[in-house]
Amino acid sequence: QLQLVESGGGLVQPGGSLRLSCTASGFTLDYYAIGWFRQAPGKEREGVSCISASDGSTYYADSLKGRFTISRDNAKNTVYLQMNNLKPEDTAVYYCATLWGGSQWYIGDRGWHVGSWGQGTQVTVSS
Repeated sequence: QLQLVESGGGLVQPGGSLRLSCTASGFTLDYYAIGWFRQAPGKEREGVSCISASDGSTYYADSLKGRFTISRDNAKNTVYLQMNNLKPEDTAVYYCATLWGGSQWYIGDRGWHVGSWGQGTQVTVSS
């Protein structure tokens, strides 16, 4: 069974950091672009960041550049999202997803279509 599993969420104080992981089971992440999305209560899901399969190019939502960093470790079949200087408005459920080129979602200036979603991990930024 093909599955994406997110982990690393939790409660953190403003200004703190978290690293989220997205691990694939049942398939190899090497051949997929992977994206991170988030959905805050009462808001629509939005694209956060993504990383291509071919050359590791990275894309970010403009509002998050400089605080969030996406990376991948193909040997561990995992994509990471390092989140620094977290703010209360970053509170959301964070999801990872497999991507291919399309126009369903835009992250930065690149369009994507989502293939499969993970189940999400909760991030809460609060003092």
